Amino acid sequence: MDPVLLGEILAGTMFFGIIGLLMLGFPVAFTLAGVSLMFGLVGMWLGVFDPSNYAALPSRYIGFMTNEVLVAVPLFIFMGVMLERSGIAEQLLLTMGKLFGSLRGGLGISVVVVGALLAASTGVVGATVVTMGLISLPAMLRAGYDPRLACGVICASGTLGQIIPPSTVLIFMGDMLSGINAQVQMAKGNFAPAPVSVGDLFAGAFFPGLMLVGLYLTWMVIKAAVSPKSCPAMPVPPEERRHLPREVVTALVPPLLLIVAVLGSILGGIATPTEAASVGAVGASLLAALRWKLSPRTLKEVVISTATITSMIFIILFGASVFSIVFRLMGGDALVHDLLSGLPGGRLGAVIAVMAMMFVLGFILDTFEIIFIVLPITAPVLLALDVSPVWLGVIVGMNLQTSFLTPPFGFALFYLRGVAPSKVTTGMIYQGVIPFVILQVMAIALLFVFPQIATWLPSVLYG
Repeated sequence: MDPVLLGEILAGTMFFGIIGLLMLGFPVAFTLAGVSLMFGLVGMWLGVFDPSNYAALPSRYIGFMTNEVLVAVPLFIFMGVMLERSGIAEQLLLTMGKLFGSLRGGLGISVVVVGALLAASTGVVGATVVTMGLISLPAMLRAGYDPRLACGVICASGTLGQIIPPSTVLIFMGDMLSGINAQVQMAKGNFAPAPVSVGDLFAGAFFPGLMLVGLYLTWMVIKAAVSPKSCPAMPVPPEERRHLPREVVTALVPPLLLIVAVLGSILGGIATPTEAASVGAVGASLLAALRWKLSPRTLKEVVISTATITSMIFIILFGASVFSIVFRLMGGDALVHDLLSGLPGGRLGAVIAVMAMMFVLGFILDTFEIIFIVLPITAPVLLALDVSPVWLGVIVGMNLQTSFLTPPFGFALFYLRGVAPSKVTTGMIYQGVIPFVILQVMAIALLFVFPQIATWLPSVLYG
C-alpha cells in the first residue's frame, strides 16, 4: 500500500479512536498521549512515522511553561476563584436581584447582568453557573418564576464566561492562532504578517459578548410582556429599599472597577494580558480583604483550586501535543487539508464543517480539550483559505458556548442539575435552555453575515 495513504488511514483511525475512548470515560490527557504513542509505534513498524520526531516534545513543553502569555491563565483563574470564594459574586447577585426584582422579569434581567459581570471578572463557567444556581434559582422559584425560564436564563448567563474577556479559552486560542497564522502566512510568501495577539481576540470578542447579553435581555423583556405570569415581579420591602443605594454601590462598584482596570488596560494597550491578569489577581485579593474574607483558610482554598484547574488544563495541553505531532507527521494535516478544501461552498463550507464538528464534540469533550485537539489540525487550512484569525477565534468560542448549552449533553445543564432542587426536573432544564440556544444560533449567524462585529474593534485599537 502507498505509504502516504497508509499514514493518512492511521491518522484518521487514531483521531476517531481517541474520540471513542473519551466517550467511554477515559482520562483525556492520558488518552491523548497514550493512544498517540501507540499509533506512533504502529506507524514506525509500518514505516510511515519516524520516532525521532518525539525529540520535539521536550522543547515544546518548555515553550509552554516559559510562555509569558500563558502565565495569564493561572492568574485569571486565581482572580475568578477569589471573587467566588470571598462572597463578592454572591453579594452582587443578591443586590442586583433587589434592584431589578420589583420589575416583571427583573430577576431574570439581574441574572443576565450579573452573569455578564462575573464573566468579565472571573471567566470560570462552572463556578458561575453553580453560584447563580444556588442563589438565584431558589429566589426565582419563590417569586413564582416558570422553572424552565429560570433554569434557561441561569445556564445561558453562566456560560458567558466562554466568550466575554478575560476568557481563559480566548487566551489559549490567541496564543495558538498567533503561531499558526505566522506559519501559514510565511508559507504563502508573506514574511512580515500582521501579528495576532490575545489582545486582538479579547477586543474581537467584546462586541459579540455584548450582543449575546443584549439578546438575552431582549428575550427577558419579551417574556415579561407576553407571558407576565412566567416572570412576576418580586416587591422589595420598604426597609430593604432604604438601604438599597448603599448596597448597590458596595456590591457593584468594586467589581466594575476591577473589570475596567483589567480589560481597560488590555484593550487600551496599557498592559499585556499577563500584566493585567496580575492586576486582577491582586485586585480580587484586595476586594476580599476589604470584606474581611481574606483569611489564611480562604487563601489556601483559592490557591489549591487554582493549582488544580491550571494543572488539569496544562496536562491536557501536553497530551494534545503528542497527538498533534503524531497526527500531522503521519499525514493527517494533508488529509484534513484535502477534506476541507474539497468541500462544496469553498471557504464558507470548510468553516461550517469545522464548526459542526466542534459543536458535536462539545457534547462529550470540554472546551480546552476541543481546542487543543481540533484547532491545531483545522486552523492552518482555514487560515490558508483567508479566514480572519480573530473572527475564527471568536466564532469558535461562541460555537463552543452554544454546545455548552445544548441538550442533552451540555455541560452547563449538568452544573445546574447538580445544585437545582428536586422539584426542578431535568426536562425543565432542557426545555428552558432551548430559546437561549436559538438566540446563540442567531448570534452565530449574525457573525457569519457581519464578520465586522468581531473584526472592527481590533482593527481600530491595534491598526
